[in-house]
Amino acid sequence: MSHSWALDYDPANCTVGAAIGIIGERWTFLVLREAFNGVRRFADMQRRTHAPRQVLSDRLSRLVHQGLLYRALYQEEGQRSRHEYRLTDKGRDLYLVMVALLQWGDRYAAAPDGPPVVLTHRDCGEPVHLELACSAGHVVGSPHEVTPLPGPGARRIA
Repeated sequence: MSHSWALDYDPANCTVGAAIGIIGERWTFLVLREAFNGVRRFADMQRRTHAPRQVLSDRLSRLVHQGLLYRALYQEEGQRSRHEYRLTDKGRDLYLVMVALLQWGDRYAAAPDGPPVVLTHRDCGEPVHLELACSAGHVVGSPHEVTPLPGPGARRIA
């Protein structure tokens, strides 16, 4: 009887678990959604996410602490200085994750009249979608076409 190689390895250093520990909460995803849509200011994020003030403040602080956002000073004429929140390279690297969630939501959670947002390519106007591909360029259409193998950080269970 065969079993998955994963059963012989310790899941404690799982990078999926580590990523979920950083971003895996509703308010965090909504803040990131807004940041990807160009929303940078606290009041605008609060209005668009409907997050309680303290919750939003906490999520923004966490995202800054984790290096996904950085705070930049701005000052409108006649007003005091404030901060806005901008994506870092590390934060922008989550775009594929956000688009994957969007596509899944469009397929399984959209209203009957369709999704509220359609992503299009700025240069040609065609719809954008994600595809999983191997290094040789073969499109992978199903998890059944993927073989997980132990990576360099895998640790065998003693």
